[in-house]
Amino acid sequence: MNQSELTEIIETTVEEVLREHALNRNKNQVPIAISNRHAHLSRAGLERLFGKGYALKKAKDLSQPGQFAAQETVTVIGPKGKLRNVRLLGPTRGETQVEVSLTDARKLGVTPPIRNSGDIEDSSPVTLQGPRGQLKLDKGLICAARHIHMHTSDAEAFGVANGDIVQVTVGGKRATTFENTLIRVSPNYQLEMHVDYDEANTAGIENGATGTVKRSGIPS
Repeated sequence: MNQSELTEIIETTVEEVLREHALNRNKNQVPIAISNRHAHLSRAGLERLFGKGYALKKAKDLSQPGQFAAQETVTVIGPKGKLRNVRLLGPTRGETQVEVSLTDARKLGVTPPIRNSGDIEDSSPVTLQGPRGQLKLDKGLICAARHIHMHTSDAEAFGVANGDIVQVTVGGKRATTFENTLIRVSPNYQLEMHVDYDEANTAGIENGATGTVKRSGIPS
C-alpha cells in the first residue's frame, strides 16, 4: 500500500467517524417552537367577523407547510376579561377554535380543557369580536396539549407512530422533562414540537431550543 492509498483510507475513516458522531449528537433531537395565543376560524366565522366573502391576508408562512399567520386579529372576550389582538391563523377550518395558555384563561375567567387541537367538544364557550361583528360560541376555547409534528420519515427515524405519547427533555438551568407529549404524523408536517408560553417559561426556553425525545418509560 502506497502513501496515497493510506492517506485516502485515513481520510475516509475520519469522515465516517465524524458523520457517525453528528448522527449520534442529533439522535432524537427535536426543535421547539413556542405557540402564542391564536384563533382558527371557520368560513362562516370569518364572514361573521369580517364580512361576507372576506379572505385572510397572509402576514407570514408558518413552519408547517400550508399554514400561515394572518394580518388580521380578533378580541377574545370572557366573563372576566379580554385578550386583544389575538392573531388569526389560516387557512380557515371546519370549526372555529381558540387556543390560549392557562394564564390567558385566568384573565378571561374561564377554565378550558387541555386538549389536542381540533378536539373542542365540551370545551369552554367563547366570544370573538371582529371589525364587522361579534361571534358567540358555546364551545371552542382550549389550552392546546403539547405535541410534536413529524413527517412520516421523521416518525420512522424516531421509531414512533401517530398518536404515540413520548417524553421530551430540555437542558439548561431550568431543565425540564415534558411528559405526555403527543406525536402527530403526516406527510404534510415538518419536524417541530409546540409548547405554549407557560410551558416555555417553566423550562426557561425560547424559540429555537431543542429537546431530546424518548418513548415514555423507555430510556432513549
